[in-house]
Amino acid sequence: MADPENISLLPPISHNPDVLSCLANLSNDEVFTPPNVANVMLDMLPQEMFKNPNVKFLDPVCKSGVFLREITKRLMKGLEKEIPDQQKRLDHILHNQVYGIAITELTSLLSRRTLYCAKYATSPYSISKFANIDGNIRFKAIQHTFDKNGKCIFCGASQSQYERGEGLETHAYEFIHTDNPQEIFGNMKFDVIIGNPPYQLSDGGYGISARPVYNEFISRCIELSPRYLVMIVPARWYAGGKGLDDFRDKMLHDDRIIKIHDFPEAFDCFPGVQIKGGVCIFLWSRDNPGMCEVVTHRNGKIYKPMLRKLLEDGCDTFIRYNEAISILHKIKKFKEKSFESLVSSRQPFGLPTTFHGSKNGDIKLFENEGISYINREIITKNKDIIDKYKIFLPRAGSGSDAFPHPIIGKPIVANPNTACSETYIFIGPFETNDECKNVSSYICTKFFRFLAMLKKVTQSTTKSIYTLVPQQKFSKPWTDAELYAKYNLTQDEINFIESMIKPMDISSEVDNEAENA
Repeated sequence: MADPENISLLPPISHNPDVLSCLANLSNDEVFTPPNVANVMLDMLPQEMFKNPNVKFLDPVCKSGVFLREITKRLMKGLEKEIPDQQKRLDHILHNQVYGIAITELTSLLSRRTLYCAKYATSPYSISKFANIDGNIRFKAIQHTFDKNGKCIFCGASQSQYERGEGLETHAYEFIHTDNPQEIFGNMKFDVIIGNPPYQLSDGGYGISARPVYNEFISRCIELSPRYLVMIVPARWYAGGKGLDDFRDKMLHDDRIIKIHDFPEAFDCFPGVQIKGGVCIFLWSRDNPGMCEVVTHRNGKIYKPMLRKLLEDGCDTFIRYNEAISILHKIKKFKEKSFESLVSSRQPFGLPTTFHGSKNGDIKLFENEGISYINREIITKNKDIIDKYKIFLPRAGSGSDAFPHPIIGKPIVANPNTACSETYIFIGPFETNDECKNVSSYICTKFFRFLAMLKKVTQSTTKSIYTLVPQQKFSKPWTDAELYAKYNLTQDEINFIESMIKPMDISSEVDNEAENA
């Protein structure tokens, strides 16, 4: 990776910290924004806006009120000459320039306490007096609108989980539960919308299945057509995923996204918070379309920005690492077939992760609990693959977010008369065991796993993450040195790959069926 600036977004150690930097997060889905991160986001805006008494700001997802507070601080300084009297200046800003919509009743009280120094804007303790208790930070209890399938027509929430009694939090956020969010503040036009929306809602699916909602907030914000939109959200949208494919496509074709701060490891932005795939801050500019400036933050350092297209030619996802762009360009010149065509879809033999075989059967089954056996007639998909040589790969990658990263699990060379549950995907089929071993050697290279990493933003290793990986001739095994030379990679490019990907010990996995893997 390019040499970084010695800068960190993490707050400095202090014996008298800002109280808003000390708040415990509601959850990994509703994360409070530290003041230093809020100011990084505000720094992305043209600073002359804070000298204009007519500019209006909206946080449609207030939690702590940190954005509105930091905006007010900047306006108080920027309007000092325009409105010399401090109280008049404060009154003007709080009544006419800063607005918020809280996500819960609790956060409405917290946000008002932060901005007005009182839970209610009519309180004698409020630093600016309003005629209503909300001031310009409103909260309205909303109910979901469920369709005949039991899903909310606005956010997709499950009726079985979110149809709750009066007085209980429904997570039906006002901003995305209306046909016209413009009407919330009387058709007011906002110049800047900024915030950190809720990330997802459980959708009633298996395990921790959840539906993203941050995309709904972004879409609504763009509908309001502010001059600028600044938001911090999970970076999973880069590669799409559950409920995000259409959203990703729209975002990556929107040339009004002119800046992205990318955090592959979320704790570089939110200390103590783990969000798979990291987070990003983006700036959307209505009137200034063009190339996007991409800035990477990793391990407390900020790396050299790059001005580039959001969507590289031939790609359908965002490539988050600037250093990868030149590598991809070199590979694409060879015009080789994608490795993706050799990879199965999920549940390749029709057996879910929860399926378990027995001690008897004519087919060896690789499954969640190891090796078991089943009878051939149980298999409902890809029966023609059973008697072929193939490779099994764990569908879930490593749980670690730390770099260097293995990216994918170890490949298992499987002989004929084998199958797998949804715990694995297969690669193949191949004619001989030797060919399988050669493919396995390629999978285990850092080169291969680096290219898979570029599309992998969650733990799951689906077929689509291998789109950027080129196929090779598998009459021989492959090493990184051979691949680096074939694609004429520079030492800097090689060093970047080596810094990102952990070595993989494959000796036992490629020489047998790995019954004890």
